Amino acid sequence: MMIDQIPTAFLFFAGALVLLALPQGRLRGVLLLLVPILAGWQVWSLPFGNLQPVSFFGFDLELMRVDKLARLFGLVFCLSAFLGNLYAWHVRDTVQQVAALLYAGSAIGAVFAGDLITLFFYWEGTAIGSVFLIWARRTEGAFHTGMRYLIIQIGSGVILLAGVALVYRETGSIAFEKMTLGSLGTWLIFLSFGIKAAFPLLHNWLQDAYPAATVTGSVILSAFTTKLAIYALARGFAGTEILIYIGAVMTIFPLFFSEMENDMRRVLAYSLNNQLGFMVVGIGIGTDMALNGAVSHAFAHILYKALLFMGMGAVLFRTGTIKASELGGLYRTMPLTTILTIVGAVSISAFPFFSGFVTKSLTFAAVGNAHLWVIWGALVFASVGVLSDTGIKIPYYTFFAHDSGMRPKEAPTSMLLAMGLTAALCIAIGVYPAPLYALLPYDVDFTPYTTGHVIGQFQLLMFALLAFAVLKRAGIYPAEERAIYLDTDWSYRWLLPRMIRWIATLTGRIWGGTTGMMHRRVQNIIAGLYHSHGPEGRMASVWPTGSMVIWIAVLLGVTLIVSFFG
Repeated sequence: MMIDQIPTAFLFFAGALVLLALPQGRLRGVLLLLVPILAGWQVWSLPFGNLQPVSFFGFDLELMRVDKLARLFGLVFCLSAFLGNLYAWHVRDTVQQVAALLYAGSAIGAVFAGDLITLFFYWEGTAIGSVFLIWARRTEGAFHTGMRYLIIQIGSGVILLAGVALVYRETGSIAFEKMTLGSLGTWLIFLSFGIKAAFPLLHNWLQDAYPAATVTGSVILSAFTTKLAIYALARGFAGTEILIYIGAVMTIFPLFFSEMENDMRRVLAYSLNNQLGFMVVGIGIGTDMALNGAVSHAFAHILYKALLFMGMGAVLFRTGTIKASELGGLYRTMPLTTILTIVGAVSISAFPFFSGFVTKSLTFAAVGNAHLWVIWGALVFASVGVLSDTGIKIPYYTFFAHDSGMRPKEAPTSMLLAMGLTAALCIAIGVYPAPLYALLPYDVDFTPYTTGHVIGQFQLLMFALLAFAVLKRAGIYPAEERAIYLDTDWSYRWLLPRMIRWIATLTGRIWGGTTGMMHRRVQNIIAGLYHSHGPEGRMASVWPTGSMVIWIAVLLGVTLIVSFFG
């Protein structure tokens, strides 16, 4: 069978099976790099159209619906799988290696799904494949975190399936295409997408799970689940107005948590949430430019966020900690990691000539064209905030703030190579965005490097740097502290278990008291009957045996007469 006739996801699944048959070592590493290369080549060469129609229990499924939107996400997912596996070259853990392939394959399969049933199967596949990247840490905390993550992710799939069933009943169609929020079915599908996109109040699984994964697992996790949700929203709910306001809130509320957070990977998880907000706003506006901005920003975000997770992963790998209060001065012995992490930091901060600038500018232009000035102001505020909480905080507290006394080795060669390639892509896209623009779903008529754009962005960035310096100098900026900050997940991690225990205790006491009272009443009745009618009771002493025999005979006679005449 020609490789072009195989669904791209199946290349990853087949690779996982072959990997299990190989001994641990370099051959596995080669396979882990070869699979995404072959898949990327296939995605690049596939023609547009419905390439893999399948009949399944009377449903016409589309396993490979290829268009410009799907191809863009398919390519970046293959690229991120390659970079993530290269970063994990040194790992000799079958669980992580298989999980990485299954997870990436499921995400890519979902991108090319042309119908909602196929989407559901791959949707759940991403949940099952990814949770093992958390459990692979093999600690009790990772186990419980993985269970919470799995419940939420599987729950998202169950909600999706319910929505699909309702939509099919209403329309008779399972096609995965643009929908309108006008029925329970479409609202359920929207909610399912929103869970994976980490909408406000549905976001806690992100900050809970990603920092709990293995060093390399967090890099891979950062690429797929949330961006798959962005793809699904772009495919199914482009132009849905409520997304504009949801996205605006997403850009702002994580900033306050990340400013206080001590765990650097949790800081990155919050800033990931922030960046998703920019994409959701673009999808909500729904114009060609806005959608181009959303999906191009998703492309760039996968790369620079992976680079930041790589940098923090290298620090965790060498030092054993990722707490800001315990780090500092690492630039002395980890200079390459420092430089490459800074590239990721300036990319997410949208410095000119780095990838974030050329993609985020599209979204800002779309918001301006729609005259949504309040939303535009919220995005400006969020841009300043992300420079402070990620662009500055991550490199400053990790590598420069003070001398922690640690003198770790530089990151392993495979990690540095993956980080170097990712950093090069961040710079290349920022310097020359035309190839990325050519991949976008709609024609791009936009020039990011105008005098106004560049000067305006530099002014914004310099203001943010000045604000950080002033706040730091005045002692107002939150200091790095050994503390755990509660998010809204306290409701189900702290409050809900205690409420359940309280209700269970109260219910147990009420039940115990009620059953005890009933038991005593029954015992009293039995004792009374025994006292009256027992062998030594009052009735036995008053009624002689002969009288009892006479009465039994009378009752028997009455019974026979009734039976005879009845």
